[in-house]
Amino acid sequence: MTTLTIRPELLKGGLRIESKEDGDVFVFPENGGCMELPELPGARERFLVFRLHLLEAHSGAFELRFFGRRRGNECSVRFGVLPDADTLICIDMNWLSASQLFPGSTPGELKVVCHGERVLPEELVRAELCSLPCFHEQHVRLSGMRMQDERPEHYPLPDRKLVDRFGQNAEKLWPGKIRSEEELKTALLSRPNSAAPAGWDRWGGWKDLPVSEPRGFFHAVKRDGRWWVADPDGNAFFSLGCDCMTVGAECRVDGLESLLEWLPERNDPEWKEYFETHRRMGDGDPRETPTLFSYLGANLRRAMGENWREGWASYLTRALWNSGFNTIGNWSDLDLLCGHGMPYVTSLPKFPDTQHRIFRDFPDVFAAEYRENAEKNAQALAARRDDPYLIGYFLRNEPSWAFVDSLVLADEVLNTAEPSVCRTQLISFLRDRYTTARALSEAWQHEFESFDDLMRPVRDASRFSERAKQDMHEFSRQMIRAYVEIPAKACRAVDPNHMILGMRWAWVKNPDLVTGWENFDVFSLNCYSVDPTAAIENVERLGVDLPVTIGEFHFGALDRGPTATGLEGVQTQSERAKAFRYYCERVAAHPCGVGCHFFQCYDQFVLGRFDGENYNIGLFDICSRPYPEMFDAALTAMERTPALMRGETLPTEERPRSIPMIAY
Repeated sequence: MTTLTIRPELLKGGLRIESKEDGDVFVFPENGGCMELPELPGARERFLVFRLHLLEAHSGAFELRFFGRRRGNECSVRFGVLPDADTLICIDMNWLSASQLFPGSTPGELKVVCHGERVLPEELVRAELCSLPCFHEQHVRLSGMRMQDERPEHYPLPDRKLVDRFGQNAEKLWPGKIRSEEELKTALLSRPNSAAPAGWDRWGGWKDLPVSEPRGFFHAVKRDGRWWVADPDGNAFFSLGCDCMTVGAECRVDGLESLLEWLPERNDPEWKEYFETHRRMGDGDPRETPTLFSYLGANLRRAMGENWREGWASYLTRALWNSGFNTIGNWSDLDLLCGHGMPYVTSLPKFPDTQHRIFRDFPDVFAAEYRENAEKNAQALAARRDDPYLIGYFLRNEPSWAFVDSLVLADEVLNTAEPSVCRTQLISFLRDRYTTARALSEAWQHEFESFDDLMRPVRDASRFSERAKQDMHEFSRQMIRAYVEIPAKACRAVDPNHMILGMRWAWVKNPDLVTGWENFDVFSLNCYSVDPTAAIENVERLGVDLPVTIGEFHFGALDRGPTATGLEGVQTQSERAKAFRYYCERVAAHPCGVGCHFFQCYDQFVLGRFDGENYNIGLFDICSRPYPEMFDAALTAMERTPALMRGETLPTEERPRSIPMIAY
């Protein structure tokens, strides 16, 4: 075991220590602060272990940063913690290989995310523990920091009820908080009006804004330099959607039982259907098969009875439709929601894969296995091929390999000795270009005796020379094109009627990511920002000539329920509504903007969903109570959409007052 010491001279960025009766407390400034861990680079044990007690009323986000010997070589592990809960943190140093994006978390710890490049243990030269910026300084008690070979077996948490029997935050008060089953029934049995916004046709398109001849299905058209999506009748359709319209078991409860006021027995016949065992989270995760419970479903059963599902579907679609939402977003319960007269999007149920992967979830795309699986998976689209309410489908969501902005996929082909069809194709590509090993050596400024040398590990080949960089990026683009084109063509062959809505990239900083855009009808990305304009313009600037839809965005506050904001933060629900309108109107005003889908329908669980996210990002809370501020903002934005798309008015200038995100 290696003990890590923290001394005042190791603190950076305004971080300071305050001595308390029960130990030293570290005070992280608003803009974040860091402490160096000088013993860590020399340690050879596998696990970094310490206790962290965030002495605040909200969750906090922290980051361990690891720096390699090469300039710019950096990996970070971000994690969240619950408020005012002494938490044992365990960081697996194997995560520095960058092979996992979302490793598993431990009880009391929230989501864990690995960013950046791989940092090999022998190349580690510096390590820091940092807090992310917050809207105020944060007080944290740290203790017992050490490196050890064994993973801890026990993760004790305080015996304090943080969650009430309805799944709400037990330690916070807010207007409309449910106190009894009677209040719950009253709230959910009231029915919203079913009138759509004035001017809508049956699809949620604008009757007074025809942009195409009727085609029977949703489609994209470009007129006078502006992109439009037209509904089946040919009218302009701006897709305002809501993701995750479903009632699933999202509340992670294993190891957290001491924090819950009520949790039924797993085999209780009244409640057993609301439990679920989730998929394995990560390599060596101490909670390898997490137990989830649906407080949301339990609340709906309490209010609407055993057969609550149809009543829920009607309640939800009518509430959203009446407030300007015209699209059922991704990951929604289509079996229940379809048939309520609301257009929808969906995803290819299974994106093609191969047994051997190049990096994270990137397959061996030149293998026959990839094409065969693409054609097989595309058959799932046949069932909805003739449905006019289907807008289109996404091929997938946020490939984890694309989270490394500096990634050169071709480098990953050569980084190991593992054989692959991509490796064979890359060597053939280089052999055709250079003919001899000598010519390759001269161009790359690296000695190769023969092309067979490329069958052995060649680390970071794109760094050898400018020519090497050009070659490896070119082949990377060939790989990405195959990655996109093969499943897109397979899907088009099965379903020629509906639009292909792209890949839902998390962001597009690496220009290679737009390769293959010609295979889409709509380009999609998930954009967490106050203003999406720059993200849309970046896609345009990279040469994409397509309409753009935002697959995910959200804003979260700290005045209701959950204790974290999500990826864009404000302090109150009124500011959250202001942010929503500001964002939507800017998408509508952009010549490429054709829609944006809010992530997500319901707040996340205060103690964390399956992966630990616990954000106030719902249009409804966990008791299915709507946030009226958000619905008012949505209706206002949607009613202004025709004028915004025609360029007759400008989007609102009332910008929200943002705070640094509390997210992981």
